Amino acid sequence: MVMSETSHQSSMIPSFLYSSSSSSSSSLSSLQLDHATYDSSTASSTNGVVSKNSIMVAAPSEKIKMYSPAFYAACTAGGMLSCGLTHTAVTPLDLVKCNMQIDPAKYKNISSGFGILMREQGIKGLFKGWAPTFFGYSAQGAFKMGGYEFFKKYYSDIAGPEYAAKYKTLIYLAGSASAEVIADIALCPFEAVKVRVQTQPGFARGLSDGLPKFIKSEGVMGLYKGQVPLWGRQIPYTMMKFASFETIVELMYKHAIPTPKDECSKTMQLGVSFAGGYIAGIFCAVVSHPADNLVSFLNNAKGASVADAVKKLGLMGLFTRGLPLRIVMIGTLTGAQWGIYDAFKVSVGLPTTGGGSPASEAKE
Repeated sequence: MVMSETSHQSSMIPSFLYSSSSSSSSSLSSLQLDHATYDSSTASSTNGVVSKNSIMVAAPSEKIKMYSPAFYAACTAGGMLSCGLTHTAVTPLDLVKCNMQIDPAKYKNISSGFGILMREQGIKGLFKGWAPTFFGYSAQGAFKMGGYEFFKKYYSDIAGPEYAAKYKTLIYLAGSASAEVIADIALCPFEAVKVRVQTQPGFARGLSDGLPKFIKSEGVMGLYKGQVPLWGRQIPYTMMKFASFETIVELMYKHAIPTPKDECSKTMQLGVSFAGGYIAGIFCAVVSHPADNLVSFLNNAKGASVADAVKKLGLMGLFTRGLPLRIVMIGTLTGAQWGIYDAFKVSVGLPTTGGGSPASEAKE
């Protein structure tokens, strides 16, 4: 790649995602410039060098080091984009799902649900609740993705290389659960407003008027009345999302793709990320669906309890009401999230997620 292309791509990467050049200058001084790849004008313009075996990722004049503050900042930014954009994009599906859960007599299935909403609210109405969705899931994604990378490294260091490799699935489960506990605290108020806006006609137009109206009606703590059910939905969902994704990606590189991950093109790696994410999303939807029904019910019915929800929906209803639509929604959503997240990581010079044990990754 010539320097003009490299400079153009690098100019689009935020400077805060790189560590200080002064901090890496001593380690870079011993590296040799590859004249077959870069000409003399490249060396003078970048004032830096690249080594294929270095854990530092090439950048205009600075680098991102794995597990540095800049690394976690990049993962946090990637999580914010991947979750916020994807959840907002599937707002129409989420809107139909929530109404099917709350009023199954009126919204009997997916096609009739879309038809009713189109007749009553028009195309614009299909994106009702997009603002609390965008801000809520952007905040959640930031803590989810950035937190997962942090806790995965943290628990791997505690376990040590041998046990981290032996019990890697437990590392994935513990890391994702820890991150999600924090992420859901950020999400919960926005989720409460979103459900109320989407399922109660005339309540509010969106976040700007829905949030103060909700607080006036139920107080600030009312925004968190769905916190425990939200944890019940999101923590199993996220544990399944990360552990199954890591396992699926590892198996794909081991059995389905003849080329080692490091030798695969970035396009191939991103394709694996999307495929692994989509399959993982199907498992996520099934595991978290009962709690999803509870969250929708509690945020829609003032003063309702979990017992009220179980009594009205029934055990079968908890597990099955709205499930087919949610499988389609969550599969697509999860696949797109991993694709966007890893694409962002690649754009700032980081490797894609998965394909190795947490112990080997922690050594980088």
